[in-house]
Amino acid sequence: MGIFEPFRAIGYITNNVPFSVQRMGTETFVTVSVGKSWQIYNCAKLSLVLVGPQLAKKIRALASYRDYTFAAYGNDIGVFKRAHQVATWSSHNAKVKLLLVFGEHVISVDVEGNVFIWAFKGIEENLTPVGHILLDSEFTPSCIMHPDTYLNKVLLGSQDGSLQLWNICTKQKIYEFKGWKSSIACCVSSPALDVIGVGCADGSIHVHNIRYDEEVVTFSQSTRGAVTALSFRTDGQPLLASGGSSGVISIWNLEKRRLQSVIRDAHDSSVISLHFFANEPVLMSTSADNSIKMWIFDTTDGDPRLLRFRSGHSAPPLCIRFYANGRHILSAGQDRAFRLFSVIQDQQSRELSQRHITKRAKKLKLKEEEIKLKPVIAFDVAEIRERDWSNVVTCHMDTPHAYVWRLQNFVLGEHILTPNPDNKAPVKACTISTCGNFAILGTANGWVEKFNLQSGLSRGSYVDMSEKHICAHDGEVVGVACDSTNSIMISAGYNGDIKVWNFKGRELKSKWEIGCNVVKIIYHRSNGLLATVTDDLIIRMFDVVALKLVRKFEGHSDRITDVCFSEDGKWLLSSSMDGTLRIWDVILARQIDAIHVDVSITALSLSPNMDVLATTHVDQNGVYLWVNQTMFSGASNIDAYGSGKDVLNVKLPSISSGDSSKDKDKDDSDNKTVLSNFQAEAIIQTPQIDQQIPDLVTLSLLPKSQWQSLINLDIIKARNKPIEPPKKPEKAPFFLPSIPSLSGEILFKPSEPSNEEKGIQDDQRDKTTKNTDLPSSPFVQFVKSSVEMKNFEALTDYLKSLSPSTLDVELRMLQIIDDDDEQEPENRPELLIIELLLDYFLHEISFRNNFEFIQALIRLFLKIHGETIRRQSNLQAKAHKLLEAQSGVWQKLDGLFQSTRCMVSFLSNSQF
Repeated sequence: MGIFEPFRAIGYITNNVPFSVQRMGTETFVTVSVGKSWQIYNCAKLSLVLVGPQLAKKIRALASYRDYTFAAYGNDIGVFKRAHQVATWSSHNAKVKLLLVFGEHVISVDVEGNVFIWAFKGIEENLTPVGHILLDSEFTPSCIMHPDTYLNKVLLGSQDGSLQLWNICTKQKIYEFKGWKSSIACCVSSPALDVIGVGCADGSIHVHNIRYDEEVVTFSQSTRGAVTALSFRTDGQPLLASGGSSGVISIWNLEKRRLQSVIRDAHDSSVISLHFFANEPVLMSTSADNSIKMWIFDTTDGDPRLLRFRSGHSAPPLCIRFYANGRHILSAGQDRAFRLFSVIQDQQSRELSQRHITKRAKKLKLKEEEIKLKPVIAFDVAEIRERDWSNVVTCHMDTPHAYVWRLQNFVLGEHILTPNPDNKAPVKACTISTCGNFAILGTANGWVEKFNLQSGLSRGSYVDMSEKHICAHDGEVVGVACDSTNSIMISAGYNGDIKVWNFKGRELKSKWEIGCNVVKIIYHRSNGLLATVTDDLIIRMFDVVALKLVRKFEGHSDRITDVCFSEDGKWLLSSSMDGTLRIWDVILARQIDAIHVDVSITALSLSPNMDVLATTHVDQNGVYLWVNQTMFSGASNIDAYGSGKDVLNVKLPSISSGDSSKDKDKDDSDNKTVLSNFQAEAIIQTPQIDQQIPDLVTLSLLPKSQWQSLINLDIIKARNKPIEPPKKPEKAPFFLPSIPSLSGEILFKPSEPSNEEKGIQDDQRDKTTKNTDLPSSPFVQFVKSSVEMKNFEALTDYLKSLSPSTLDVELRMLQIIDDDDEQEPENRPELLIIELLLDYFLHEISFRNNFEFIQALIRLFLKIHGETIRRQSNLQAKAHKLLEAQSGVWQKLDGLFQSTRCMVSFLSNSQF
């Protein structure tokens, strides 16, 4: 169990498995495969309506019928009713390759030529096939279809180019077509009876009459590669659409027997499926480039245009960043696309426009991919100026320019930033100031320049006169950053030199050498800490103000790919090619959690709310989301989830948020159930281990008025003394007798016992009078339980929740009023609670927790009980220990304040 738990993957639309289309009422739905899961889209707007569960293996074939979905994975076929798996068919001994819904049956074909017929009436009971056909050993099936009006017959195509017609009821081969001496990739039925379309691996398309075994017409694609998909138009127009392995869709006119139009940039990869909607001029296509597109034939020249589409990255993302308070993720991939993914609503995901790519590609007769900007290697975003001007800047591979984007309009901006035009070098690093007005760029030849984002004009460069050349660094700039007040700018060179500049004046203030090559830097603007990643696999953290090394994290065994600060600056997350994700506690300077995944992480980003972590992985086109368990469990003890120095093996998140795969061990599930039942109880009962943080004081984060009121409570009471005497509170009805209470609430008297019961109770009270404790108030209960469990966190939280006046009353309730009592002083319950409170103060002072609140509380406590402590010897010893601890803490604080004053004075008087 780790801090981050797998949630789900986003950005997956489809893969290289043919889709399944079905019509239910007036709506049309398409079922597509996304690896080990499947998704159903409504074709009206291509909106996602259903996501299937995660399976044990990748899906190889799909079929659907009404509420049922059939998915072939490995040697099994899963039967799903909506999103729930109701049956598993496991008669195949080889990988299932093809599925076909045939009336009330499903036909499955595996790679060894076994054909099984399944009945899906009473699926939960019928887990065995109703028929079996064994094909010839020389016949390797590649496609299957049912010719219209051919009763109980299916047509099988093979890789050797032949076709066979089988009767599934008699299980006999009726006829074998000689074929075309080329592997058959696809075959579909046409609106004309007895006529089918066959696509071959050599790029030829054959329209064939299977009744007479005669060729009707033959076409040949102009592009190289196999014909991977075919579809006939059914609304009266004699058109045939064909898709090839090069991503081109060709439209053929069957009446004129010639090519009518070509969609050259339909897809970036092989076309997997094509489908003309019934009696509509709309064509739907899917491809291995992770996209679904719909084309409509409504132009005057008959050429199709893009109607709607859904797409994701066709190549793995390189950089990701949370945006809009964690609701969206900006992602840049190797496919030259810059995308915005929605974490909440999948339909809002889109690609940012790069200015009429389609029109420019058609005019220049080039592919869209060749016109797009090169892959993004780094980018930065500022949300504060989103409505005013461009608020994103991107650096591209081997490009001497940086581009700006307007996220409000999802388009490329109007300015192109070119640092050092006289000596152009690729831009390697970028950052945007907190105000959103300036962008700072670093290049491969050591040049650092500042630009205004509104006008796109240069605002000067940062030059170190001590370098050999007129530049900022002698070598590549690997990172730039600026603070939250636009006071300083930080730049890092590959050779290991870190430099701090005056942001406005651009003068060099200070610099230091790390001693090894720097790969990446990240700066946290709130706490002023700079984390550097070097090629010796060590993460070093520097205090930019003090100019010294404050933390060093070691543990990765391979190249570190990315690092990320949490929003509060307490965590540092790092990923590596060794497959691990490690979480470092910046305050405690230690590793608190580490997980290992099968596929190495290439980029990561933590949401501003720290509730979701996004990662990208090697050769994976999606973005994977992980949830922070500590944000949703309510447990404050991070050690309950973190693994410490141990590394846990974790699976990647699935497409669906719920994992119903059956490859999990039953014992593991039982253990998880036990853990879930006792998790909350264990967290409460386990005493918290206080972490000793050297030379660091933790504040309570309470409003200043709350803890200051404890000091000046007498003045406040005198000032707020009422002029009129207090009014008597309203009584409850006469038949409900009440008693006064400290809080002012109406408390009802319990029913009076009878005389006999009253006598017994009086006797018992007399016997136990000398041994009674204080009334069991919440304050006393918290004090006792905290000391017993040695966990004072609950007591501190309770004291913080009390108002100053209530806290004053609780402490005054412990005063000893009757000194002439016969009870021995050491046995008085008030003195016991006072002693426990001294232990509590000693603990909090020693660990310097809630410092300003505890100081005010001690002052109020001593003001009330100082005389009592002076008169009791055992309390005097406790008070003496408290004095020593208090003196030691304040001496350290005075030394720290003095050094800080000296540093501020030095910086203010410095020439920099």
